[in-house]
Amino acid sequence: MISDEELDAFRLSGEKVRVIRDAIPENDVRGIVVAWSDTQVMIRRPNRNIVKLDRNYTFQPAKEPRISFEV
Repeated sequence: MISDEELDAFRLSGEKVRVIRDAIPENDVRGIVVAWSDTQVMIRRPNRNIVKLDRNYTFQPAKEPRISFEV
């Protein structure tokens, strides 16, 4: 699970993040961290929609190559 400090750093920098939900790259969510709670993170996508995602997913900067994910 991603820490509050990491989420705060992403929010303050305004850096786009990639949320890896499974092994299929098309299912990744990219956007900016807006807010979070103990269990969820709110991400603003480029089309301005807000998506609530579980904090147990893998978060990484969007500019980095995707981490390979094995199921």
